[in-house]
Amino acid sequence: KQWYQRRVRGTCDWVYPDNDGSAHNFVQNLACACYVGHYVKRILETIFIHRFSKATMPIGNLFKNCTYYWGFSSFISYFINHPLYTLPSTDNQVYIGLSIFLLGELGNLSTHLAFKNMRPAGTKTRVIPRPNGNPLCCLFNLVSCPNYTYEVLSWIGFTVLTQTFFAGLFALVGGAQMLQWALGKHRAYKKEFKDYPKNRKAMIPFIL
Repeated sequence: KQWYQRRVRGTCDWVYPDNDGSAHNFVQNLACACYVGHYVKRILETIFIHRFSKATMPIGNLFKNCTYYWGFSSFISYFINHPLYTLPSTDNQVYIGLSIFLLGELGNLSTHLAFKNMRPAGTKTRVIPRPNGNPLCCLFNLVSCPNYTYEVLSWIGFTVLTQTFFAGLFALVGGAQMLQWALGKHRAYKKEFKDYPKNRKAMIPFIL
């Protein structure tokens, strides 16, 4: 145990030369729990919820995705865990950010479950996405891809919670990519279904 602690301390000293050995504060621990929890949720959704139209993705996407996620995770974690990390100015900011993050995560999960139920197992059936009895799925009335809307909302909440530049940049870049996907799916829905709701937007309610 002592050997392990010395190794960890040595690594921290290399990454953070100004490290004084102080324990992480509440916001840093909370940010870690939110970040890890998000990706644990995504893994479980991939295993148990998502029904993909294609069995695989292009091999080139593997390198692109790994670079994107590992790169941003490195920058985000570096600055949030830095000994000189500056806490948000008020506790209210932390709790507001956490509330937005959790709302986005619950909404994202709810819409993924709704999408699963719209496609019977073993089929490629496509239907017009519509809300179910879950209040968080009412966003289907406004946008074609509420799962993306909720995910961007999660990362906005995470940015408010942590008050870090790279968290905000991650939300912005990820949001831009998801908007591109949403616009493509929105066009496909309108092309396939002649009675597709005309006032529904792709990802941002009332706007785009």
